[in-house]
Amino acid sequence: MSELAVQALVGFLKALSLVYDLFSFIPYMVLYRPRSKLIASGRIKAKSVSGEPAGPWRSVEAITDLTTTLFPECVTVDDLFVRAVRMYASTRCLGTREVLCEEDEKQPNGRVFKKVVLGEYHWETYEAVFTRVSNFGSGILALGQKPRSKLVIFAETRAEWMIAAQACFKYNFPVVTLYATLGQEAIIHGISETEVTHVITSQDQLSKFDGVLERMPLVTHLVVMGTGGRKPTLKNKPDRVTLLTMEDVEMEGAKPDNIRTPVTKPTRKDIAVIMYTSGSTGLPKGVVMSHGNLMCGMSGQCERIPDIGKNPSDIYIGYLPLAHVLELTAEISCLCHGVPIGYSSPLTLTDQSSKIKKGSKGDISVLKPTLLAAVPVIMDRLYKAVWDKVNSGGVVGRAVFLFSYNYKLRQIENGYDTPLLNKLVFKKVGQALGGRLRAMLSGGAPLSETTQRFMHICFSAPVLQGYGLTETCGAGTVSEATDLSLGHVGQPLTCSEFRLRDWPEGGYTAGDKPHPRGEILVGGGNIAQGYYKLEQQTKEDFISIDGVRYFCSGDIGLVEPDGVLRIIDRKKDLVKLQMGEYVSLGKVETAIKMHPLVDQVCVCAHSDQHFCVCLLVPNEKQLRLLVRKDGGGEAETPTDFHALCQDPSAVQAVTKALTQHALQSKLERFEIPQKFTMIPEPWTPDTGLVTDAFKLKRKNIDQHFKQEINAMYAKK
Repeated sequence: MSELAVQALVGFLKALSLVYDLFSFIPYMVLYRPRSKLIASGRIKAKSVSGEPAGPWRSVEAITDLTTTLFPECVTVDDLFVRAVRMYASTRCLGTREVLCEEDEKQPNGRVFKKVVLGEYHWETYEAVFTRVSNFGSGILALGQKPRSKLVIFAETRAEWMIAAQACFKYNFPVVTLYATLGQEAIIHGISETEVTHVITSQDQLSKFDGVLERMPLVTHLVVMGTGGRKPTLKNKPDRVTLLTMEDVEMEGAKPDNIRTPVTKPTRKDIAVIMYTSGSTGLPKGVVMSHGNLMCGMSGQCERIPDIGKNPSDIYIGYLPLAHVLELTAEISCLCHGVPIGYSSPLTLTDQSSKIKKGSKGDISVLKPTLLAAVPVIMDRLYKAVWDKVNSGGVVGRAVFLFSYNYKLRQIENGYDTPLLNKLVFKKVGQALGGRLRAMLSGGAPLSETTQRFMHICFSAPVLQGYGLTETCGAGTVSEATDLSLGHVGQPLTCSEFRLRDWPEGGYTAGDKPHPRGEILVGGGNIAQGYYKLEQQTKEDFISIDGVRYFCSGDIGLVEPDGVLRIIDRKKDLVKLQMGEYVSLGKVETAIKMHPLVDQVCVCAHSDQHFCVCLLVPNEKQLRLLVRKDGGGEAETPTDFHALCQDPSAVQAVTKALTQHALQSKLERFEIPQKFTMIPEPWTPDTGLVTDAFKLKRKNIDQHFKQEINAMYAKK
């Protein structure tokens, strides 16, 4: 189709939309009440309690008092589940998808990938899960575990993880969480530092204990989940270590003498979790959270999730690491409101996930969840995948989609929706996430405005962007579903408040005009007890002001006129160049990663240099298209991806494209990287270059790619 014909099609669609708007104006005014939506979106959402720009800032719903529990009768995390079992006894609780078969699939490059074909979800009721929780807890008690003695869970996200955790909450065993992607040294560090005797792991992770148990002299029991009824085995296991399946422990706990053993009920002050961070700046640190801390945090989070517990068809999909505070608190919050959880993994989540056999369904297509938590990297990938498909389609389809997208964008900004376009155009896109989503929570890192609006338009569900840290039990701020503005992380939750502390070195103060700025200090009952066995760092990062406990985040925030918080910088990401300019590495990376060419990016800057450089993992398809478009023919383009990433003409084309993109993104000249190096292998948590939430481990990246970074600076 010619360009003239496409323009004629777009003109016709515009005329059709004007007619449609004319006839639908009154019905839509009644149905959507746009004025009410705009008023709700623009209302004052938080105020400074002191009247000073530094704060403390609180939600207008919690000016006088911060919330401390979800339900008045619940004091501890265990109380939440007991209440849920009483209310939702025979309804679905935890679901796991059946594995029908596994196959080895050989790739063109000779590598072999394991693919699976999965069946339907099998569900356990609240009553059944509670029985397993009670049996497992009494079984662990019978194996010598003492109340208030710590226990490690080191496994991937699955139903058994939650069952084990609930048992620990019930029997007052503080849970030590370790990410399943951690290497042996980090595992040894966490287990040895907390001096645990009992470790719960999975069949998939069991091999990581091979040959290292001698370095964990206090460990006496390894409990393995997911064995499929088979007896687990481990080479080089010391005689002092007993190897058991989860089913073995549950059977032991179900014995009449053991099940009648009195439970030492936890109190609000008892430790619930010692959560080891993913170690983005060094060895993982154990963050100590009490039952009271978690209860406060979840009381604020649940208040911000629209209508949680009111929709009987709600389903949550659990696939992020349960060792991450975002996923743990999200799942507990869902369970206590009667929302069932179907389990998945990043390798089986969608139809295109790496472990799903071609032609079979991913977990999200089968489960069709209504609630979803995601880290920005996942949403960014969805954004690029959809636009890649649109741009690679026919000109008519592309023109229709672009018109529909821009039309819906205007309607949303004016307080309306587009039911007809949702059904005719966006329904197919929404099927990528099951087609039933009504709300998405984004946390772990900043989400770009472009991606946030894209998710809302294409999936017809608001993205609740939040800000919280492990040290704040994941709670801090979350945007409202009714807020139509972008680029911020919302107002304080009803459980917490924040202050802005001046950082003169970076040029940020609470007195800045037109908006107060400074380091974000998050305060409230959700602030953790500190770092395990790190007294000095605890004193540095956790402080008390006017009787309120605060965590000093190191993030730089700006408060908008309506009281919402915008994250604008991070102290550790700010580098002063040789000529005195400050470069925010995170800001530059956020801009660059929105280019379709970029899958992953890390900007590096040295204070003895006058410019920054960039490492990036390119999208292979987009890179090949760019090189051909830039002048290289099919014959000149290297067929091997590794060779293509090192090809001078490819590097030159990438440098040109990303420099132009950076300028369009309104980066300053000194912020734009002058040199680029492409890395063919993706950065995964297994490589040690990113955390489980896909945050960059800058020190690890600097060390791993030291030669490449030095080479970029050496080129003139």
